[in-house]
Amino acid sequence: MTKIYGDGDNKVKALDDVSFSIEQGEVVLIVGSSGSGKSTLLNMIGLLDSPTNGNIFIDEVNTTTLNDDQISSFRNKKLGFIFQFSNLLSDLSVLENILLPIQIAGTKSSSEKEAIDLLKAVGLETQIHKRANKISGGQAQRVAIARGLINKPSIVLADEPTGNLDSVTSQLIVDLMKSMAIKLNQTFVIVTHDRQHFGTVDKVITIKDGKAFEGEEPPTMEITV
Repeated sequence: MTKIYGDGDNKVKALDDVSFSIEQGEVVLIVGSSGSGKSTLLNMIGLLDSPTNGNIFIDEVNTTTLNDDQISSFRNKKLGFIFQFSNLLSDLSVLENILLPIQIAGTKSSSEKEAIDLLKAVGLETQIHKRANKISGGQAQRVAIARGLINKPSIVLADEPTGNLDSVTSQLIVDLMKSMAIKLNQTFVIVTHDRQHFGTVDKVITIKDGKAFEGEEPPTMEITV
């Protein structure tokens, strides 16, 4: 997969022939320096942008062949999203925020019970009816995780999910995502600068200058003369 922005002298190759596969239930980190192409890659997987060349297969569907309406429907059913900021609607309750993706997708059956079960799973059963602007930042991010899981997506995409949190709360959020991956066999693809918080994961994809390789970037060799 390749992504090019602009043309002529202004052409920028944000992703250069990137290729990898992810298995169900894996926790995958996308790491790299600022401007390396991490967020561009996440946008491609999330169908928020399309590649210039190449294909993206999710659940054996070539998503690059879908039209706009099909992409919207596929995204709502197959993908969950968690962002650096929880993006909760402050005037809605915690439960109502979690139910939003269900309403957008038009799914109704037992959705409220499932939302409450998710809130219990993320340790917020006592906050169900509290307004979103009355909970802490760490609690809001836990709500965002539950919201990302409510549609039973194939993949949850997380863009710097701990970037707005202190180190203790960040670790709690990381541990929660990893536990959800195990309990639900849920796939997480996470862009992060906080590599140290995640410990052992199933896969690390390093992006450097638009190129991708599996594994951690080797340290730079220092030579003293």
